[in-house]
Amino acid sequence: MLDPKGARNSESPEEPLWRALAVFRLAALGYASLLVALNFRHYEHPAIGWFVTGVMATWSVVTITGYARPRLRAWPLLGADLAVTAACVVVSPWVLGPSGLSRGFATLPAAWIAGPVLAWAISGGRRRGAAAAVLLTICDQGLRGRITPNSLDGNVLMLLAGIAVGHVTRLAVRAQEALQRATELEAANRERERLARGIHDSVLQVLALVQRRGTEIGGDAAELGRLAGEQEAALRSLIGTASGHPASGDPSSGDRHRPVDLRPLLAAHATATVSLATPAHPVPLPAHAASEMAAAVGAALANVRQHCGPDARAWVLVESEDGVIGGGTVTVSVRDDGPGIPAGRLDEAAAAGRLGVAQSIRGRVRDLGGTVTITSAPGQGTEVELTIPYRSLS
Repeated sequence: MLDPKGARNSESPEEPLWRALAVFRLAALGYASLLVALNFRHYEHPAIGWFVTGVMATWSVVTITGYARPRLRAWPLLGADLAVTAACVVVSPWVLGPSGLSRGFATLPAAWIAGPVLAWAISGGRRRGAAAAVLLTICDQGLRGRITPNSLDGNVLMLLAGIAVGHVTRLAVRAQEALQRATELEAANRERERLARGIHDSVLQVLALVQRRGTEIGGDAAELGRLAGEQEAALRSLIGTASGHPASGDPSSGDRHRPVDLRPLLAAHATATVSLATPAHPVPLPAHAASEMAAAVGAALANVRQHCGPDARAWVLVESEDGVIGGGTVTVSVRDDGPGIPAGRLDEAAAAGRLGVAQSIRGRVRDLGGTVTITSAPGQGTEVELTIPYRSLS
């Protein structure tokens, strides 16, 4: 487990509660011993009363020592804890005498009876704590023959304590898990920023040099320089997105259903020949959907470069209706000024095993519950329209 500063922290969130339970057991044992000392002259079997008190003291040492070791916080010790406590409750009428409970004497464990209830609650949550409280309540009330308000109050308080402590324990566990995820995300963001700085100081400088020198030399080197310039622009956009918006631009940095703005992901595809137009407001999609949509757009632009040539221009338009997950649609259109796609060419490519459009574009969008519409005619370019309904992503 990591703390917010990155230091190693092996303590689980339940540890303070186990220590508090140890203090409670000792305090409750002291109270039960005091009651025995004050009332033993009225007991029918006072010596047995002191013996039971000794058993409670011994068992307190056993449980405090056992629960201090995480590997022992399992059913053998939990079950034995409940059984020993129930036995101390069951023997109370014999020690107190037939009329002891009716005269208002507490059972020998008194408040010590809540020990296993709290242990069960810390180990398994409010349901387990409530179950232990109910079992001990049955033992306690079954001895009395009739339910009285005074005895019932103590049992209700024990039940509420088991539920409350169990609930607080689960909240503490979830809070520490959330803190650990946040710490890991922060560390990942710092590493991403470090890599972005390294790329900026090395790779981008080299690409800029290649572009400049290629333009100066001319010929084939000029084409290499142009490609280097395009890659530099795309890489700069990607680095800016990663370093400026690490939490919203990287679907892998958190839950796949966390809302992510689609615009920074598409900005990575913008180059000197690819123009991007997006709404002024964020276009939120679940992280996995935003990643798949950006990949589909990338596949469409790759087809433009492959089939229309490196000088072909493309335009990416993002439209968002309503703009909230749960209603409306988001549509991304990719249009180029290439020669267009002849009729039946896509079907021929799929039959020949070239599945770029079928899988990289249609397959991704189909898995998101959306549709792909391809409009093309020879000499008029091609438009690929990707539409996803928000309701299929909620």
